[in-house]
Amino acid sequence: MKVFGPNRGSTAISLLLLSGCAGAASPYVASPALRDKVSPREALLITNDSSPTSVSLSKEYAALRRVTNIVHVRCVDSALNQDNETIRYSDFTTEVEGPIRRFLHQHAEINYIVLTKGMPIRVLGARTGEAYGGPARASLDGTLAALDYDRIPGAVKVTFNDPSGYAVGTAWVNRYWNQEGSFSHSKFGGYLVTRLDAYTLQNARALTTRALKAEAQLSHGDILLDIEPDFGLGKPDTQPAPIPTALITQESPFDTWNADMEHAGSELRATRIPVDVAVTTRFVGQTKDLLGYFSWGSNDDHFSQAAYNSLHFAPGSIGDTAVSTSARSFFVQSGGQSMIADLITQGITGVKGYTDEPLLQAVSSPTIVLGKFTQGYTLAESFYAGSHFVGWTDIVVGDPLAQPYAKSK
Repeated sequence: MKVFGPNRGSTAISLLLLSGCAGAASPYVASPALRDKVSPREALLITNDSSPTSVSLSKEYAALRRVTNIVHVRCVDSALNQDNETIRYSDFTTEVEGPIRRFLHQHAEINYIVLTKGMPIRVLGARTGEAYGGPARASLDGTLAALDYDRIPGAVKVTFNDPSGYAVGTAWVNRYWNQEGSFSHSKFGGYLVTRLDAYTLQNARALTTRALKAEAQLSHGDILLDIEPDFGLGKPDTQPAPIPTALITQESPFDTWNADMEHAGSELRATRIPVDVAVTTRFVGQTKDLLGYFSWGSNDDHFSQAAYNSLHFAPGSIGDTAVSTSARSFFVQSGGQSMIADLITQGITGVKGYTDEPLLQAVSSPTIVLGKFTQGYTLAESFYAGSHFVGWTDIVVGDPLAQPYAKSK
């Protein structure tokens, strides 16, 4: 995602928009919750038997979520080193896709696929994906999410041709984008794929325990939407917008995502969910107990790594950052763009990132993601409903079945 230079003529403004009173005791539930709890029978857990990390994490997840649909694969162990985070397409098809397809052929009830730390994050030479400067690179997660899209009548493939933005390649338009109702493979095609991953096995384990803790009792906290006004503020009533064409030759203006954050803030306030819409040239930090977080990350002209690492989250929190390579690795990096793995270490429960250049069009819509999640939809449904593409560079980290706002029985 190319970074636009700051508008030096802009005026810094800071708005604090809160719903309700500070310290109010009202529950954080959109009215009313629209989604029943999802059955674990809808989930398929993938275990990489070549990875002790994956095996351990899979056993724990299966026990915690009572998931019995499990496929065992053998491929490179991405928990060992950063090189193993990428798998060649030929190996992916035989070692990963093949066993999964055989299981899915006999189990029509599956809607969710859960990957574990130890599974590669990127497919090199994929059928779709970012191909700027070489073979196509798609997230492994996005590749599985798009299974059989090529067989769906009316499915739309998008072509990216924006060399200046480092985006050349193809992806499928996500058929679940901004849809009403729950997701099912039979209705929309593809699958909702998330992963349990982090810098460490301990932090990957915590993703599920945080989700379960939030489902038992959701704590109080704000949702922080950190807007960078140097990029322009846009028109909130025009966002989120669909993809208008199957040929993308330039990145969306940055003010459109700012406008989406402002729109999200308005809708959250209307449902009495505490939200901080921070329109300021200061990169916001020093916060705790956040239940949501959307920002420009290191693409913010005023980014501070210290401020980024001072963000702390409550169980049940979700977010995204408009950063091109925020999920390029789950190993600690010595430089480069900000990492979503830091946010996982700092307590977030679910977060979206990108293995390779996505363009802003691929970054999730805060309006849709937060709207769905706070209405009781699963973590996976919320992120996928807010994301335009599958078979691209997207990765969703977190327990896909997490539903802290779901209807109580």
